[in-house]
Amino acid sequence: MRDVLDDIAGWYAAGETFGLATVVNTFRSAPRPAGAAMAVSAGGEVAGSVSGGCVEGAVYELAQSVMASGEPVVQRYGVTDDDAFAVGLTCGGILDVLVEPVSAATFPEFADVAAAIEAREPVAVATVVAGPGRIGARRVIWRDRAAGSLAPGEPHAARLDAAVDDDARGMLAQGLTGQRHYGREGERRLDDLAVFVHSFAPPPRLLVFGAIDFAAAVARVGKFLGYHVTVCDARPVFATPKRFPDADEVVVKWPHKYLEESGGAIDERTAIAVLTHDPKFDVPLLEVALRTRAGYVGAMGSRRTHDDRLARLREAGLTDAELGRLRSPIGLDLGARTPEETAVSIAAELVQLRWGGSGRPLTDTSGRIHAGG
Repeated sequence: MRDVLDDIAGWYAAGETFGLATVVNTFRSAPRPAGAAMAVSAGGEVAGSVSGGCVEGAVYELAQSVMASGEPVVQRYGVTDDDAFAVGLTCGGILDVLVEPVSAATFPEFADVAAAIEAREPVAVATVVAGPGRIGARRVIWRDRAAGSLAPGEPHAARLDAAVDDDARGMLAQGLTGQRHYGREGERRLDDLAVFVHSFAPPPRLLVFGAIDFAAAVARVGKFLGYHVTVCDARPVFATPKRFPDADEVVVKWPHKYLEESGGAIDERTAIAVLTHDPKFDVPLLEVALRTRAGYVGAMGSRRTHDDRLARLREAGLTDAELGRLRSPIGLDLGARTPEETAVSIAAELVQLRWGGSGRPLTDTSGRIHAGG
């Protein structure tokens, strides 16, 4: 929907009903990923694409039918290799496409969703696409609130909505879009009900400073958790894409200079891992990092290194409040030794802080596991 937002926001504001087609599942090498969208206005204007040209004609016809009937439909399209080749694609695939009528009556939260996308505020739209529920039933989830219901009027609605809220916020935090399956009352072990969760948020950023073996492991686990990973080091012989294949980008620059230049892009969803444990690198870097909006700033080093680092940072003028943001030594106490184990301990701390976990074994806790979601 992000790709066609300008067009459909205008149609919506004008009080029109339009057809919105969204890829909700793919099989094989499908032409476009889940979340790709195409919209058809009441006057027949088209915006966006769901397949790069293979099935747009059929989707166009279905969108017009859906606008007339007012009933959403999930349709499966098989894209043959010959069809794909004919429109300039390299392979075929199978697409499940949700086609739904959108208007102020059918999607009252649309304006709020559009505003959140424009403001780069993370928001997810969860829609029932298969199962015993009403196809097209929708719930909009922000980090701190939600609207709508996936089972309106049903006695089990609150339980289903709560389960989807938890999962959608987890997907939103990682910038993930895709289907999740539930029982009628939100049971995660069942697959009666398919819900498509469309996340509108850039992935969170993980900035790893220090091109060492520990950094390679942290980059790997960070990518697994859904972060956009940057590795930065001033030494070109160490900071190479070959040494960090899991990083989205490898930057050769003095760490503090890079962070100063990136200041406007650092937000509460950014995690900074300082692995240099060398004063000439990490003190200037932490002086900048602890004054950004980053939600996590951790630094590797022994307790002696940590004490020396704090003294140097105080001399540089950092306040106790700023120093209190520093997670050092970095990671949770898992007894980690190897780079991979250390990366797991750092990842565990990131997850704990993201969701407010206690850090204790679940067997020692009681009550709801996904508390606070």
